Amino acid sequence: MRIFGRAVRPARQRPCTDWRLATRRAFSLIDAGRYEDAGALLTRAADLEPWLSDSWFNLALLHKFRHDWEQARAAGLRAVALVERESGAPEWWNLGIAATALHDWPLARRAWQAYGLLVPGAGDPAAAVTEPAGMELGGAAVRLSPSGESEVVWGTRLDPARIEITNIPLPSSGRRWGEVVLHDGVPNGERTVTEGGAGGRTTVYPVFDELELWAPSAVPTWVVLLEAARPSDRDALEKLAADAGYAAEDWTSSVRLLCRACSESRMPSVQGEGPPPHDPHDHSAPGRPGPLGPGGTALWSPERECGLAAPASLVQGLLDGWVADSPETRYWRDLEEVC
Repeated sequence: MRIFGRAVRPARQRPCTDWRLATRRAFSLIDAGRYEDAGALLTRAADLEPWLSDSWFNLALLHKFRHDWEQARAAGLRAVALVERESGAPEWWNLGIAATALHDWPLARRAWQAYGLLVPGAGDPAAAVTEPAGMELGGAAVRLSPSGESEVVWGTRLDPARIEITNIPLPSSGRRWGEVVLHDGVPNGERTVTEGGAGGRTTVYPVFDELELWAPSAVPTWVVLLEAARPSDRDALEKLAADAGYAAEDWTSSVRLLCRACSESRMPSVQGEGPPPHDPHDHSAPGRPGPLGPGGTALWSPERECGLAAPASLVQGLLDGWVADSPETRYWRDLEEVC
């Protein structure tokens, strides 16, 4: 695994041969999903070289993959006690993830600060026991269900280990708009957004892999078929939902079908104004979800499949209000709660 492929830093002595063999074999077992067997080998490696930070770092990683956060925190504390670098050590980042999973805010704050990040409220005793806020890390993308039928969605980074989902995920992901997910620390792919069309400023955003759901959302997901004569009709529904404090998303144009290799590489995003650029990595087909019609030409079809995130008491009123504003160009049908 790439995350384990770090060279062992110079220490008081080189790790013994048995440590290297056990560790190498453990990595192979982790790749195969045999966590229990890998754990036994990594525990043996830590017994052989307890002075080595990598021994405990590798154990902490294994416990993270198993979502055993208590053990990940315990091993992570042993790892950071042996770190020689003043800042930027991955041992601290990994510990911060475990602390966040456990809502251990004093330890999470300490981990991010030790890594070298600015955490608002540092030195304030009242803030020390609260979750980090105001770190202003911006937006990012997160890959939901990375080991299954994965889906990449956009979100707002609350801190280095959590993202609040701002897209409306497809029902197959089991996730909802507004949910907060815990994510891994190493990006696994990138998305680019170009402002103002071709030749505009391009911003690169990392794609993180989800580890688990951190905070659920009470807002259900609905799917509805729209008849929207113009893109502006579709945009009006999205604005109406946003003004009400919820969300609508045109899945017909926002969903792209990508192979795994493409998803984990640097890909242009379809976010922003204007038609999407021609994308040779887009594996959508005519008549299936995706922004490109035959030949890669941006086409407008009045029939749209739309996701809605809104309470049951509000969703039909939103749609009826949308139609009432322009009944000649708008219509909806087949509303269904899907997640």
